[in-house]
Amino acid sequence: MGVSVSASTAIIVAGLFFAFTTFYPVAANGFDRVSDAQHGVNERALERQNTDFAVTNATFDAGTDTLTVNATNEGSIGLVAGDATLVVGNEYVDVGGPNASTTVDGNADTDLWLGGERLTVRVAQGNTTTAIGNGTRVVLVVESGVRDAATVTEVGA
Repeated sequence: MGVSVSASTAIIVAGLFFAFTTFYPVAANGFDRVSDAQHGVNERALERQNTDFAVTNATFDAGTDTLTVNATNEGSIGLVAGDATLVVGNEYVDVGGPNASTTVDGNADTDLWLGGERLTVRVAQGNTTTAIGNGTRVVLVVESGVRDAATVTEVGA
């Protein structure tokens, strides 16, 4: 072999080494990101599986123009009441916002809704554009996407 063949071989080997040192970190970072994303998907699926609640009733008091929705956390996951969403007759109501008030087992100072506890959400009629009354459908959705619905019954006059 001549000098040119040896030099060419050395250049090719150096190029392969350089390509590998560039490719390996990119491949390792890509694998880590995919693994982290898969772990996140599994965590969210487990959270959804352990989340269970039931809207026990939804009443509208015509005397005070207030909608009251009661729900019981029947799952093993603690939920954040302010992160829940209430849909009243196809209108979005942010439970954690100024248009609604929440209490957990009668306590308005906490936002943590643990298993076995009852969440009460109150929305004034003036805070919605939807006319609330008998037959209005309400849907309560928690942060993991689990939801339950009820039909409003009217009380008072």
